[in-house]
Amino acid sequence: MPLPYKTALIVGAGAGISASVARQLAGAGVKVGLAARTTAKLAPLAADIGAATFAVDAADPVAVERLFDEADAQLGEPDVVIYNASGRLRGPIAELDPAQVAQALAVSAFGGFLVVQQAARRMIPRESGAILLTGASASVKGFAQSAPFAMGKFALRGLAQSAARELGPKGIHVAHVVIDGGVRSAGRPDPAERPDSLLDPDAIAQTYLDVLRQPRSAWSLEVEVRPWVETF
Repeated sequence: MPLPYKTALIVGAGAGISASVARQLAGAGVKVGLAARTTAKLAPLAADIGAATFAVDAADPVAVERLFDEADAQLGEPDVVIYNASGRLRGPIAELDPAQVAQALAVSAFGGFLVVQQAARRMIPRESGAILLTGASASVKGFAQSAPFAMGKFALRGLAQSAARELGPKGIHVAHVVIDGGVRSAGRPDPAERPDSLLDPDAIAQTYLDVLRQPRSAWSLEVEVRPWVETF
């Protein structure tokens, strides 16, 4: 089934999940924009798939508004917006720097709000579009010494649920994807004693595209993906 969308903007792009999603979107004929704080790291991927790149601080309202204006001009208003940015900060609660915690929350949660807001402003008049938010195991269970990440991902999940209920009746598909497990990469291969125990980023990307292909009579508002050996 072909994708019903022509343009996509991925915020928080990089290696791994977002790169795999970008490749599969481009392979399906979608014009792709890649946004990150640093664009130099995006150059090889952008060249490979013919994507546009944009620099953005996802936690800055002015920068996010500018990002969407630039994407509108270069790609056209995005039909699909994917938020993949997150702020990771680990450490004992009693020892965490409050300023660093605030920054982590700003990226994981407030940035997600800013991106959803700009996407909604463009999609509501058209009564169409899709917004996908990348979650994690921490979206549903907070781990020890990972409070800031859990706080941000819980908030992002709440944003997804609220936005789905508000925007779904307006023709906009909002979905939250829980990445429940480690993701395979060149620097993080499967352990020899546990083959296929990490999530394949290309397989995750396939799930994203499957969600985008769903007819609106049966939209998923949340999807969990995990390796077959992952406990839950």
